[in-house]
Amino acid sequence: MNTVKSIVHPGNTGTLRSGAALADAGLIAPRNIAGADRAAGRLPIALTPDIVALIDPFDAEDPIRRQFVPDARELAVSPEERADPIGDVAHSPCPGIVHRYPDRVLLMPLTSCLAYCRFCFRRDAVGTGVLAEDDLAAALDYIGDHEEIWEVILSGGDPLALAPRRLATIIAALDAMPHIATIRIHSRVPVVAPGRMNEALIAALKSETPVYVALHCNHPRELTEAARAACRGLADAGIPLLGQTVLLRGVNDDADTLENLMRTMVACRIKPYYLHHGDLARGTAHFHTTIAHGRELMRQLRGRLSGLAQPTYVLDIPGGPGKVPIGPCYLAEAADGLEVEDCEGRKHPYPPVA
Repeated sequence: MNTVKSIVHPGNTGTLRSGAALADAGLIAPRNIAGADRAAGRLPIALTPDIVALIDPFDAEDPIRRQFVPDARELAVSPEERADPIGDVAHSPCPGIVHRYPDRVLLMPLTSCLAYCRFCFRRDAVGTGVLAEDDLAAALDYIGDHEEIWEVILSGGDPLALAPRRLATIIAALDAMPHIATIRIHSRVPVVAPGRMNEALIAALKSETPVYVALHCNHPRELTEAARAACRGLADAGIPLLGQTVLLRGVNDDADTLENLMRTMVACRIKPYYLHHGDLARGTAHFHTTIAHGRELMRQLRGRLSGLAQPTYVLDIPGGPGKVPIGPCYLAEAADGLEVEDCEGRKHPYPPVA
């Protein structure tokens, strides 16, 4: 089990939302306040006390710092980067809905988060608040009218930032639709604000329709004792947990960190689900790795981790065609059949030579 230290920062009494607040907490130098505020014009600043407590203020490359503290490099936009990198807008028939795949739909009841990740692929859309009541009603009507929808994924924004009563109302509305077989909630809350995962919020997730929570977690240090307790509360309530991770340069782009993260997730009853290749959001080039590097990391993990701890390495194709696995392939054509490669790189004929 990891031992996670908390660091006391001066003036850390609430969520930090400005360059001046970051400087007061010792996370940036005063000369960098204006740059941080310019970055906030692209994506709001929000660091909860739980996140601040994890950052080493003396380490410029701290992996938690890199995820949440604004960086001047966010103001540079590469030619391949996009405001809507995975094509949400093209698949949005009404506010709050993204319907990309026939059998599942995204329902986004809010665009706000308790903490903002600087690599966010919706960085040009988040931070505007809660979906209007009329728009939410129309979004739920859309789901109810499309009986091909089998799964509803609550995203945003962070759905677990909603008030328990509002969240419960949404879950109940979905639970009442006979064609909805599963509800999935994507969230950072158990990591960035674990104290919020109280009995009322967990009770809001109860329904006859199975509810899954997909936890976004990128580094093993994020799974503090408080975060583990939040995950335990969900698991003990019968809510299965999945793990989603973004491959980020300087955060988790090495096999040791990923191995530790995946093992820690499993210890918290979280099934590693996806390792996402970073999306081409504007101002995020400093987080990007190559696909070749990601595939090599997956090869290393194949030899280190059991299947229970293996995520699927995926790419959301720019523009909206959807998500596809891009991990290494271990099978190739050979002169007399097929050739399969094991986790140590040795090649074997298949069928075996008699």
